[in-house]
Amino acid sequence: MSRKSYIFTSESVSEGHPDKVCDRISDTIVDLYLANDAQARVACETLTTTNRIVLAGEVRCNGSVESLEIETAVRAAVRDIGYEQDGFHWKHAVFENYLHAQSSDIAMGVDATGNKDEGAGDQGIMFGYATKETPELMPAPIQYSHHILRDLAAARKANADLGLEPDAKSQVTLAYENGVPVRATSVVVSTQHREGLTPADVREIVRPYVEAVLPEGWMCPEKEFYVNPTGNFVIGGPDGDCGLTGRKIIVDTYGGAAPHGGGAFSGKDPTKVDRSAAYVCRYLAKNVVAADLADRCTIQLAYAIGVAKPLSIYVDTHGTGRCDEARLEKVLSEAVDLSPRGIRERLGLNKPIYARTAAYGHFGREPDADGGFSWEKTDMVDELKSLAG
Repeated sequence: MSRKSYIFTSESVSEGHPDKVCDRISDTIVDLYLANDAQARVACETLTTTNRIVLAGEVRCNGSVESLEIETAVRAAVRDIGYEQDGFHWKHAVFENYLHAQSSDIAMGVDATGNKDEGAGDQGIMFGYATKETPELMPAPIQYSHHILRDLAAARKANADLGLEPDAKSQVTLAYENGVPVRATSVVVSTQHREGLTPADVREIVRPYVEAVLPEGWMCPEKEFYVNPTGNFVIGGPDGDCGLTGRKIIVDTYGGAAPHGGGAFSGKDPTKVDRSAAYVCRYLAKNVVAADLADRCTIQLAYAIGVAKPLSIYVDTHGTGRCDEARLEKVLSEAVDLSPRGIRERLGLNKPIYARTAAYGHFGREPDADGGFSWEKTDMVDELKSLAG
């Protein structure tokens, strides 16, 4: 029997965290190529360090994407995050581009030819999860952690006099009783700031944003409210720590409350099932919970490189289901084409919609009118209720 009362923690990092800067740059490259060719293939990795940005990876595109266009888009992304510091500046950082043509061996396995449908861009396992803990059907600790940093970033960009800089982390610990979150037991926020602000100053800048995100009466005890616990945090971002694409996969998903298959999302076009299949897993799990077929739902898909059909589908409703899990597996696999092509067409993934996903979570977001976060729609609710009986 699973525990009903426990304490659980999740963390988030801001768009200015070194790894998230890299995720943003890599997804900016994905968007740039998809804007030129909806069938473009992109696998872009980014490294950042003190005043240096390095791209590497493989691309294929029928349109023309020039080196200057790539560099301009990258610098604009860094500028939008807010980096104009001596140690990392959108305008002055050295930029190196080592993107090259996609391997013909990979292309041969993935491309549709003759009677062969388009195959998965790689092997792997992908998970999706949903829970009734929050209105967004996300685990509460990660959702609150994201919201704190997103609100701080919005305040920083709106008010330069606030004194905050782009790099930040948050961590929210919640107490659960009878399987339901009831209060925060501790909150940690570390945020880069300008020289001259004291730890006490930063604490009081941060406090109202934390209190506004947590439900009324949930604020942790004062002694468990940690803001910049190491003291000064002036040197940050890629100047303080090297950044790499794909190192914050738990932040990107469910904060550790659900399994992760291991693959990162950012920098990958939607033929890569690391990304697209994780999105459709979330889409299916969210619709199962939204249809009130379960209070919690985990879904796993598995793929082989070059093979269109998933090797398996697994559904776990954690003892909260109102429909047999084996029946749900059958219903979901029949209701949605889970081939890479089917997923992309169902969710409209061949669009430049990825840079916005790079920070504050790929899940638990509002669907955008242009197709962004389409995997957050709950448009299968009536269909699932009918099919599940």
